[in-house]
Amino acid sequence: MRIGPLLGSGRTADVFAIDDAWVLRRYRDGGDASAEVDVMSYVSGRGYPAPRVGPAAGGDLIMERLSGPTMVEGLTQGMITLEEAGTVLAGLLRRLHALPARVSADPADRVLHLDLHPENVMLTPGGPVVIDWANAEEGPPALDWGVSALILAEVAVGPRTEAAMARTTLASLLAEADHAIDLDGALAIRAANPTLSLAEKRLLGEAVALVGSLHLAARPGA
Repeated sequence: MRIGPLLGSGRTADVFAIDDAWVLRRYRDGGDASAEVDVMSYVSGRGYPAPRVGPAAGGDLIMERLSGPTMVEGLTQGMITLEEAGTVLAGLLRRLHALPARVSADPADRVLHLDLHPENVMLTPGGPVVIDWANAEEGPPALDWGVSALILAEVAVGPRTEAAMARTTLASLLAEADHAIDLDGALAIRAANPTLSLAEKRLLGEAVALVGSLHLAARPGA
C-alpha cells in the first residue's frame, strides 16, 4: 500500500492520505490502533457518525477520508455559532450514549469517547462526524460529559485566544446536560493524560471550578 502526503498531526498521531477515499492514521510511538478500529466499527455500524474503517494494516488505522473543516475551523469561518457548537456536542454525546455497550455486561454502561471536543468533530456535508477514538472506553455517560466539559474549560481558563469562545461553547454544552456529570472522574483522566504539559495540568483546578459553577447556573433548581 502506497502512503501519500501528511494531512495532519495531533498530539500522538499523524494522518496520511492513501487516496481520495481513505486515509491512514499512525501513532508516532508505534502504538496499535486495533482497539480503536473495533470501537469505530461498532458505533459506525449502528448508525453513529464516525468514520468507516478499512481493512487492517498492521497497527495502523485506515479510515474513511472526510471532507469539511473541524468544528474549530467552522467556528472561525462563521459556519457555526458558539452556542450551536455546544448544542451539537451535547447531541453527539446523547446519540453515543443511546447505544448499548459493546463489551460491558453492566446495563448502565455505554461506549464513551472521552475526548469529544470541537477539534475532534468534522463538519462534513452529511453532518458532524466524530473522529479520534483512541481514548474510547465503556462506563457511565456522566464521565463522558465530564471529560468534554473539562476539556472546554481548560481552554476557557487558559491563555489561548479562544478562551472566551470556549467558555461560551461550554455554557451551551452544560445547558443541555440535564443530569449530573462526573467531574471527579474527568479530573482523574485529564490529570493522568501524558500529553498535557505541566502548565496545562496546573489549570485543571480552575477548570473544574468553572465547570461546576456553569453547570450549577444551568440547573438552578438542582
